[in-house]
Amino acid sequence: MTALTTADDAVARLREVLRERLFTAGDEGYDAARLPWNLVTDQRPYAVAVPRTADEVATVVQAAAASGLRIAPQATGHGAGPLRGTDLGDTIVVSLREMRDVAVDPGARTATLQGGAVWHDVLAAATPHGLTAAHGSAGDVSVVGYALGGGVSFYGRTHGLAVNGVRRARVVVADGSIVTASADENPELFWALRGGAGAFGVVVELTIDLLPYSDVFAGLMLWDGSRAADVARAWVTWTATAPETTTTSLRIMHFPPLPELPPFVSGRSVVAIDGAVLEGDAAAAEILAPLRALEPEMDTFGRIPAAALTAVHMDPPEPSAAVSEHAMLTALDDAFVDAFVTAAFAARPMISEIRHCGGAFARPAADAGAVSALEGDYLLSALTIVPVPPAVPGGLAACGAVVDAVRPWRGPGVALTFVDLPDRDVTAGFGAGAARLAALRRERDPEGIFVAAHPVG
Repeated sequence: MTALTTADDAVARLREVLRERLFTAGDEGYDAARLPWNLVTDQRPYAVAVPRTADEVATVVQAAAASGLRIAPQATGHGAGPLRGTDLGDTIVVSLREMRDVAVDPGARTATLQGGAVWHDVLAAATPHGLTAAHGSAGDVSVVGYALGGGVSFYGRTHGLAVNGVRRARVVVADGSIVTASADENPELFWALRGGAGAFGVVVELTIDLLPYSDVFAGLMLWDGSRAADVARAWVTWTATAPETTTTSLRIMHFPPLPELPPFVSGRSVVAIDGAVLEGDAAAAEILAPLRALEPEMDTFGRIPAAALTAVHMDPPEPSAAVSEHAMLTALDDAFVDAFVTAAFAARPMISEIRHCGGAFARPAADAGAVSALEGDYLLSALTIVPVPPAVPGGLAACGAVVDAVRPWRGPGVALTFVDLPDRDVTAGFGAGAARLAALRRERDPEGIFVAAHPVG
């Protein structure tokens, strides 16, 4: 594309529209505006735009396209890890953090939300109607980034990936126009957005299905780290026959002795099992009985409001600097448990986790998008906090050691919302749709205006 204006002209135009919501290097507020949730990614874009309407987003994209600048859409910045080290000197980060309105249609059982909404926003709107959503383990994650990247929830073995509940999107595309994508309107774009969203535009509105739960049987069991091997072995055996109504994870965690941590984990190594059981109380208790027979020192499983499920996993409530790695796994056995537990204690990332997948997670939807299912029975992730930049290499090594230790059980799958490393080949995450996605990207954004965390070719 021939540049019609300079980058400085584009900024001048955007200042007329956004005023104090346009930041460039040297502006007061630029350093705060540019930071993503994962603070290890020190992104330094040419500018940060904070629009409040879809029309303002369109104006930003039009100005960028006319001046040779690029666009990186972000809401919370939880998924910015793959951009670590990327030169954003010619890029405007479009931060949607002030676009968070949510409207619920209880009859249709859907929520329509702006592009910057987080799961807490959706749950606040859905709860009065006795509804909830296929959110992740933290309520402060962007709905758009999570859902269009797949979305692995504690409802997933029953209801599948969250992306399969996306019904409609409004998106600002490369020419700056606002288009609607659904099964009936622009269906090819709708297919591509469900998995490759950031490569095709700025999603300014999304309509998603809600789930018919006002409460759920959920919680956490916790043991001292010395019990890790026998708890992990029992959990692996138990998951082989656990019904699809049950979605759980097992974590080995090492915590420093910090006063801000809960006293039951501060300065300790622990093993925990958490999740949700979509059954009545008696049936859920029967399902969990083999785990309770292991006599956890803490057991919070019980009937809770559905919105409280976001607190069960104890994700950090504030932005932090962390690194992580993940892999999809096939069937597990005792040898796996030995390798996993040994690596979790030898390498000592803060968290070494296995999520039980399979069930509806593994079944593509009938009207599937580019991403619709996970290839693998379990999802392994390792994460550690890196409080200062010099800690990053060691943190990466610790996470990588856990993943490498279980290589014999690894499958080819990729869970896009767990990809945190730059230059990671995510082609396997798109499965058979990878080539189709790449061709659509070339057709719809031939100049490469959009900077996606997960490139599609």
